[in-house]
Amino acid sequence: MIVSGGLATASSANSAGSASSAREAPPAHAAAVGKVAIVQAVPKLSLTVTVDGEQVQQGVAEGSIVGPLDLEVGSHEIGFTDGSEEVTSTVEVAAGESSDVVVHRPAEVGGPPVVSVYPTPDDPLDPGKARVLLAHTATTAPADVVVDGQTVFTNIANGEFAQADVAAGAHEVSLLPAGVTGRPILGPLDVTLEEGTITAVYAVGNPKDGSMDVIVRTTGATPSQAEPPTEIDTGSAGLVDQVRVWTFSAG
Repeated sequence: MIVSGGLATASSANSAGSASSAREAPPAHAAAVGKVAIVQAVPKLSLTVTVDGEQVQQGVAEGSIVGPLDLEVGSHEIGFTDGSEEVTSTVEVAAGESSDVVVHRPAEVGGPPVVSVYPTPDDPLDPGKARVLLAHTATTAPADVVVDGQTVFTNIANGEFAQADVAAGAHEVSLLPAGVTGRPILGPLDVTLEEGTITAVYAVGNPKDGSMDVIVRTTGATPSQAEPPTEIDTGSAGLVDQVRVWTFSAG
């Protein structure tokens, strides 16, 4: 349930004239919450969004972001409908953490909408750095991501999410079919990343009908007090030196 306020409290006192002995009720404590941003990435649809069966917003067009919503800790059902079909997903909300819930098309043309849940990483950022996260939520085969002329993410499938910590500033980003060089299916895009921010980029649409686009959401990050790392970790989404990469599957 969406948290809209604190808990109600009551106080009591002894008889009139005994104010000095009246006991005040303890202060109310707000329920623990996490944040959920809902991203509408289904082309050409207007959707109604619900949380635990309650309508949050209707007429949500492609490219819109609802929230972030403050939700109580625990499981919540996020639903999407255009009046003819409905898709839902259960989201686990943790105190003080945030996630993006993205409704999008699958890789196959004409497939029904699916929902992917992407947690916002909260590990600290080093000085001078920004974090970029790119999710493949488009109707196309696995893709490679090229940043400033260098392939940094490889073979990202629909529903997968990769991230890297990079130098803050201006960058050029392109999306290409996995293992193929030549004309990008998206971009090149000029992206400016501010120091200390997390920028989530969702690739949407279908390159075959010219509808490829991106949805971007930027949030703040936790600064690091530690020295820059001397080792670089790489995950299954990418290969490339000096890039730290993780992959998240659809939730």
